[in-house]
Amino acid sequence: MRIAVLALQGAFREHEEMLSRLDVSSFEVRQTGDLSAPFDGLILPGGESTVQGKLLRETGLFGPLRERIAAGLPVFGTCAGLILLAEEIENEAVRHLALMKIRAVRNAYGRQLGSFFTEGAFDGGASVPMTFIRAPYIAAAGEGVRVLSVTDGRITAARQRNMLVTAFHPELNDDLTVHRYFLEMVREAKAAAAGNAAAV
Repeated sequence: MRIAVLALQGAFREHEEMLSRLDVSSFEVRQTGDLSAPFDGLILPGGESTVQGKLLRETGLFGPLRERIAAGLPVFGTCAGLILLAEEIENEAVRHLALMKIRAVRNAYGRQLGSFFTEGAFDGGASVPMTFIRAPYIAAAGEGVRVLSVTDGRITAARQRNMLVTAFHPELNDDLTVHRYFLEMVREAKAAAAGNAAAV
């Protein structure tokens, strides 16, 4: 298994460290040529969604990555990555990859709660640490979207088919639960692809 990590801006190295702890190979994507290497999943890190969206377009990565995600490539977006994947952004005119049926609210917690830490259940399981940094939240989830975490009444993690998003930063804590969940998504996708190939 090999995971690509978008490395245009934001907290991409922390994701690489989490993957290393799980004995999973990763590499950084900065230009279209990087996409020639085989990979099984993609992480869109936290950072500035507006900057990342602009750089995706300027580097030419926007179209190829959008096509691969739309075709089923497993993708995990944290914070800014959530905003990049959202079909709707409540307080921003620009849309980015716009593939996930969610409505996101940027910088939703205001200055006083711009950064905070809490714990909460993930996918109905045990509590995981959650670090929020000028975080968004999901104001609405459409058909096919499974809510995985709710924090203070707001949706902060969700999945739709091959797409996983969190408003918090699991890569900034020691707990590996969320990254393990994503890697299981990748394994499921690989198994399904292998099954389809065998059936042809």
